[in-house]
Amino acid sequence: MLQIADYISKRYSGKLVEVGIGYNWIVALKLKENGFRVVATDIRHIPIKDIEFYIDDITTPRLEIYSNSSLIYSIRPPPEIVPHILRVAKEVKADVLIRPFGNEFYSGKLINYRGERFYVWRDGIET
Repeated sequence: MLQIADYISKRYSGKLVEVGIGYNWIVALKLKENGFRVVATDIRHIPIKDIEFYIDDITTPRLEIYSNSSLIYSIRPPPEIVPHILRVAKEVKADVLIRPFGNEFYSGKLINYRGERFYVWRDGIET
């Protein structure tokens, strides 16, 4: 998973939002260590030390959480929330990075970065 943090660190700046962080904090913590403002969301309270956190449901989002972010990303999200992530990203003009849970196929650009595979969309727009 640290490959994802490396990929993001080389291509983005400023505010990043992780949707559905759960208890896998490795990417968010590495990005914070690399100097990013990392905001994490989940539908339930997750006690993450040193990461700005909001309870939010991406299907009915509070857009102010996501505004001014350069990237909205999610690590192994349930497939049914991916369209909602893309919709929010399009509204706030942020890129999207999705690391699939399994072998799901998405319309974004498939990236294989140092053995880690994920999809990327520019400004939340499907390709």
